[in-house]
Amino acid sequence: MLLRWLKFNTVGLIGVGVQLAALALYSGVLHIHYLVATAMAVETAVLHNYAWHELWTWRDRRSPGDGWRAIAWRLLRFHLGNGLVSILSNLVLMRFFVGSVGMKVMPANLLSIAITAVANFLIGEFFVFRRVNPSHRSDS
Repeated sequence: MLLRWLKFNTVGLIGVGVQLAALALYSGVLHIHYLVATAMAVETAVLHNYAWHELWTWRDRRSPGDGWRAIAWRLLRFHLGNGLVSILSNLVLMRFFVGSVGMKVMPANLLSIAITAVANFLIGEFFVFRRVNPSHRSDS
């Protein structure tokens, strides 16, 4: 579990870079409202992180015979779990840190990401990439 936690956080750190770059693009360059830009940046990072978690972090949970349906179901679970938690917590926390406390957007977003990390790992481990009994697969 420790190795997986380290892989998860490595992907997460890269995802932070993706999210911050996307946020800078959406809010700073395209001048999209910070809450809308935050949701868009989180979604960008969610898709990035899912791909790396699928290929690296939880690679051992995949089966050689996993077809597109198995991958699509994991992506759906990732969005329902990690994505939903990430977007909702980031929006609520950003509204608090930026809108109420007066923090700058980027530090507020970093703090929001850090607060959400542990919940996202647990969701990934026990919901998205959970071990599946091979006799219950219908992914062909």
